[in-house]
Amino acid sequence: MTTRTARAVRVGTPPVALTIAGSDSGGGAGVQADLATFAALGVHGTSAVTAVTVQDTTGVHAVHQLPADLVVAQVEAVLRDLAPAAVKVGMLGSAEVVEAVAALAAGGRLAPLVVDPVLVATSGDPLAGPGVPAALADRLLPHAALVTPNVDEAAVLLGRPPAEGVDAQAEHARDLRGALGCGAVVVTGGAVATPRGTDRVDVLVDAGGTHVLRSREVATRNDHGTGCTFASAAAAFLAQGADPPDAVRRARAVVRRALLTSASWRLGAGRGPVAHTHTDPSHSHRGVPS
Repeated sequence: MTTRTARAVRVGTPPVALTIAGSDSGGGAGVQADLATFAALGVHGTSAVTAVTVQDTTGVHAVHQLPADLVVAQVEAVLRDLAPAAVKVGMLGSAEVVEAVAALAAGGRLAPLVVDPVLVATSGDPLAGPGVPAALADRLLPHAALVTPNVDEAAVLLGRPPAEGVDAQAEHARDLRGALGCGAVVVTGGAVATPRGTDRVDVLVDAGGTHVLRSREVATRNDHGTGCTFASAAAAFLAQGADPPDAVRRARAVVRRALLTSASWRLGAGRGPVAHTHTDPSHSHRGVPS
């Protein structure tokens, strides 16, 4: 009779990332999506919950906002003990919480910072109270290394109709970066019809100029949490030492692979989640179909 002794596999200490966002009880977006994405990309995830949502694949049924001092206390606990190498901010919910998080960012304590200015859920349900867009633009977004609004959120922040076409999307990205003074802006979620089908377009603007990033649309209703997954993947890559342009390109690849993996899933009666943990094991954008 032989016995086998299991040997522990030693790996290096992972970098730490912090998400400051709302909770999604359906597991498709928010803190749950962020932590799953961090783990899939080899990053230890920590969190500060800003709000508890009653949510499933069909929509957001209720929201309970946490007080700003409790949000800050969670962040302070993580900062004291775990030293995050990057921070991702998602749903903040109230202007008071935006102000509190912005005060931490202004002190240089949340760098590098990725902000996904969550205003509306995939279902169309509102996730931001009065004054949130103005507080984001005036107080928090100027401290970000990367801001990741979709075309609708960019329009709200600029006070304009949503961009129609790549040129308008690029103009919105440039104008946002100029107005905010942040490191980089990527406006996501553009759509362009081509003879081969629809392309999805993201436009990144940074100190190096304007970069139009295109890929073939994935036909699926399982797209809940794409914005959260994209922003948290970018934060994970920043925590590993990538610069914002590389983090954006690699995060796009993660989201595309997640969409392709979950395209045929049957989870819930509404818009199902993307496959947060089924990313490219090489953590690279190479080889992902366009």
